[in-house]
Amino acid sequence: MVRLSGPAAATIVSGITMRPLPPPRRAVRRRFGRDPVADDGILIWFPGPRSFTGEDVAELHIHGGRAVYLAVAGLLTQAGARMADPGEFTRRAFENGKLDLTQAEGIADLVAAETEGQRRSALRQMDGELGRLYEGWRLRLIDLIAQAEAAIDFPDEDLPAGLLDHVVADAGGLQAELSGHLDDGRRGERLRDGFHVAILGAPNAGKSSLLNALVGRAAAIVHPAAGTTRDVIEVAVDLAGWPVVFSDTAGLRAALDPVEAEGVRRARERAGLADLKLLVVDGAAGAPADELLGLADEKALLVLNKIDLGECTEAHDLGPAIRVSASTGHGLTALADAIAAKAAEAMDGASLTPTRLRHREAVESCIRHLASMDPGTPPELMVEDLRLAARALGRAVGRIDVEDVLDAVFRQFCIGK
Repeated sequence: MVRLSGPAAATIVSGITMRPLPPPRRAVRRRFGRDPVADDGILIWFPGPRSFTGEDVAELHIHGGRAVYLAVAGLLTQAGARMADPGEFTRRAFENGKLDLTQAEGIADLVAAETEGQRRSALRQMDGELGRLYEGWRLRLIDLIAQAEAAIDFPDEDLPAGLLDHVVADAGGLQAELSGHLDDGRRGERLRDGFHVAILGAPNAGKSSLLNALVGRAAAIVHPAAGTTRDVIEVAVDLAGWPVVFSDTAGLRAALDPVEAEGVRRARERAGLADLKLLVVDGAAGAPADELLGLADEKALLVLNKIDLGECTEAHDLGPAIRVSASTGHGLTALADAIAAKAAEAMDGASLTPTRLRHREAVESCIRHLASMDPGTPPELMVEDLRLAARALGRAVGRIDVEDVLDAVFRQFCIGK
C-alpha cells in the first residue's frame, strides 16, 4: 500500500489516474499512470478531517512486487509527492489533534510488538486508555487552578467559602492517586522491555542446557568442562504471550582465573537486576548450594536439574523446588508455566500504567509540585504549583494550553456578568 497525505493529495491522485476522485471511503479500481501504466490497483479516498492524519489522504493498494512499487513511487514523485519521513503520518495525526502522544507511542509499540501481551497493551494504549487517564487528571488540575485564581482575583464575588482549603484537599487526593499509579511494579516498562529471568547456579549445574531447552535452540555452548560460560548470554522469547528475556550466566564459585572472575561478577550483577532468578542445582549430585543461599528470596525459583541421573536430597535447603531434566525435557513444561505465571503477574494490566520512562517522569514531576502545597501555602504559589503540575501531565499527552484554564474560569464562575 502507498499512502498520500496533505493538501496536494487530491491534485496528485487525479493527475496520475486521469479521472475524478472516487466517493469517500469507497474502494474503487484505478489504473495508476498512463503511457506506460505503472499498475492496476485499488484507490481509497479519505477527505480530511475524517482521516488518520486529519488531512486529505489517499491510499493506493498496489501489487507487491518491487518493480511495481518503484514504478508507482516514481510516478508520484514526478507528480509532486515526496517520501514521508519516519513516523511522519503519525506525527501529522498528532499535530492535527487526531491522536495524543501516548496514542502515537501506542502505534509505535504495536508495530514493534512481538508477543500477544505486548500487542494487547499497545492496542489499548493506541485506543487512548492511558491518554484519557492522564488527560482526566490534567483537567482536574485545571479546574483547581481556575478555583484558586478565582479566589485570588475575585475575592468580592460570591464564591464558595473555604475555596482554597478545598483546592488543597483535592490536590492531596489527586497526589495520592498519582502515587498509586506509579506503584505498579513498573508493569508497563517490563511489558515493553521484557521480563528478565537470570539463570544462576554453580558450574556444571546445567544452566546452559536449561537455557537451550527453554528457548528451543542451541543458544548457549554446552560442554562438560566447568566454567564454559563466562559472559552473560541473553535470549528473548515469547512465553505464553509474554516477552521474557533469559540470561545464562557464569557458574557461581570463587574463581581464580581473572576472566572467569569477571563472569561471576557479571552473574551476580545480573541477579540483582533480574525480575526472576532461577537457582539451578545439580539435583543428581547434591551439589552444595552455599553460593545460592544469598540469592534465595521472593524473586527466586529453585530448579533441581539432571533428575534423570537420579536425585540427591542433600544440600537442597532452598525451599520448594521444580524438578526438571534439561536433557530429557522432564518438568520443563511445569517450569515454563511457573515462569509465565510470574511474568503475567508482573505485566498483566499494563495498559493503565506508565509504559515509558517519559510517562513516569511526567507523573513524578506532577507529584513533586502537588507535594509542595499545604494550607499555609500563599495562594499565588499554590496556583504556580498547580500550573506546573498540570504542565507536567500535559507533557505526557502533548497538550499544554493556557486557554484551557481561561475556559475553566469562565465556565465555573459567573464572573463579570
